[in-house]
This record gives sequence, structure tokens and C-alpha cells, in this order.
Amino acid sequence: MKPNIQSKLSIHLLFWILYYILEVYLDFYWSRYQFPEFRWQLRLQNSLFLELGYFMVKIPLAYSLLYVYEKLNINKLLKYILCIIIFIIAVLAHRFFTHYIIYPHIYGVIETLDGKQPSGFINGLVAFNSFMDLIFMVGLIFGIEITRQKNLLKDQISKLKSEKLDQELTMLKAQINPHFLFNTLNNIYGMALKKADETPDVILQLSKIMRYNIYEAAEKSISVEKDIENIKDFIQIQKIRHRHLTVNFHENIDHPTQEISPLILIQFVENAFKHGVSESLGNTFISIDIKLKNGILEYCIENSKEERPNGNSTKIGLKNIRRQLELIYPGHMLIVEDKSDRYIVKLTIDFNDPFSI
Repeated sequence: MKPNIQSKLSIHLLFWILYYILEVYLDFYWSRYQFPEFRWQLRLQNSLFLELGYFMVKIPLAYSLLYVYEKLNINKLLKYILCIIIFIIAVLAHRFFTHYIIYPHIYGVIETLDGKQPSGFINGLVAFNSFMDLIFMVGLIFGIEITRQKNLLKDQISKLKSEKLDQELTMLKAQINPHFLFNTLNNIYGMALKKADETPDVILQLSKIMRYNIYEAAEKSISVEKDIENIKDFIQIQKIRHRHLTVNFHENIDHPTQEISPLILIQFVENAFKHGVSESLGNTFISIDIKLKNGILEYCIENSKEERPNGNSTKIGLKNIRRQLELIYPGHMLIVEDKSDRYIVKLTIDFNDPFSI
């Protein structure tokens, strides 16, 4: 059985059980004044049996109206007319059961209007009483069903949004890995041309990084400790190529196993190398400061760059990063300062934020 159908059956079954208990209680309480000569055991027995009888009218009425309202594909006016006809038939059935079965066979008396005057099968007051009894039940069952459907729709929309976000994040990450691999292979190619002794070490470092990108980055989240280790491996590769580079790396982590989305932090380091160090002449520097305290991550990267009044290369890749942060950590704070001689990025992520993925 499908979960949705099972959930619907469970909710409706619970509704009818609670509704039956309520109706038995109300009838038992009413019969206390209407038939004071009856013992409470007899009154309770009568209430239990007569409400079961009423269910033979109420349950078909409820699901006939729900079927017409939800499933029947006809003109709205015809729906309204059909619902009215069904309701009139139900009122007549309700009156028949009350007048010809309940009073003479359960209570053993003739139905009366005021305790003295006999009531006919149909008149204004008794018909109104039957109408109110049925309309109360219909209102409850429709309220339950509409609420259930709204919650189901909300869950489906939430699931679709989640799937869409996962697909978008996967696509964004796929844009990162080839870009990173291309840049690193270019570095190794340059070293190989120079027959540098460090080439095997760099290949080994690349192997570790690619293992991270293929396996670790496929996960929804990893530990901050692993993410920082990947950044350090990346820096080691770049330092071998950039001989005049000064790298200052500071970390202060109070919770190394804190989960974080992979490939977020390293993108800022990649940008610092590609659009800062690689495009600068002479001595260059990169300063990385990462601090995690009480579930709040503060991440700052500062790198040197050449003064290029009309340059905009530093903006490349930021759009991708910003979009990922919006999807995963909507409460983040990202500050980008593009100065004449340096580029500064400050990122703050609150892992305690309930809206983070």
C-alpha cells in the first residue's frame, strides 16, 4: 500500500473513531434529560447502537460528497446540484432512521416535538435538526481532508525544492572539479617541462586532492578538519610552483568534526591563486585565517594583486560561490573588498542557523 493512501486511511479511521465517541457522549448526555427513567447502562447501550446506525447514513454521505468534490470531472454547477441532491437524500435517510427505528424500537416511544405533540416524518424543526447533525459531520470531514491534502502538497513541494537544490548544487560542484583539475595539470605540465625534482611529490598531492574531490566532495557534508586538510594540500602544490609566494595560514578550530559542505572554502583559495598570485609580478602573498568557535565559522583570505583599473578577473568564480552559499547557508555573510593592491574576502557561517541545509 502506498504511504499516502496508508496515511489517508489512518487519518480518516482516527477521525471516525473520535467522532463516534463524541456523538455517543452527546447522545448519552441528551438522553439523560429526555429519558430520565432509563438507567444509565441502558442509555449508554442505546447511544452506542443508534450512533452506529447513524454512521450508515453519515459515512456514505461523507465519501459521496468527497468523491463528487475531488474526483468527479464535471461542470461546477452540476457538482453543486449533485451535492444538494445527495444531501437531501441523506437528510431523508436520517429522518427515516430517527422516526421509524430509533424512537419506536430503541427508545420504545413515539417521536414528539415538545414532549407532547407527535412529530411527523418531515417537518421544519426535525428536518433542520437532521440537517445540522449532518452538516456538522460534513464540515469536520472536509476540514480534515483539506488540511491533510494541504500538508501533503506542502511536503511534496518541499521535497521538489530539496531535489532541485541538490541537483543545482551537484551541477555547481561539477563546474568546480574540471576547472580545478585543469589548473593543477597546467602546473604539473610546467614543472615537467623544467624537469623539476618535486614533480612526483606534486603528482602525489594531486592524487590526494582528486580523491577528495571525487569521493569526499560527493557527500552532502564533511568535517571541517578534512576540508582544511584539502586546502593545505592544494597550497602545497601551488607553493612549489610559485617560488616567491608567501603563505600565512592560521587556524583556530574548537570543533574539528563540525560538518560543512565540501568545496566551499577552497574556492576562495583557488581564486586567490588564479586571479591574484598568478596574475601578479614579483613577491606575492596570501594570508588565510580560519576560526571556528561555538558553531560560528569566520574565514578570511587576503591576497596581493596587481593594480588593474579596468580588470575584472577577480570576479570570475564568485557568482558560482555566492550561489552555493545562498542555497546551503542562506544566513551567511560574505564581504568582498577589491582594493588597488590586494583582494580581501571575509566569510561568516553560523552552523547553528536552522535554515542551513
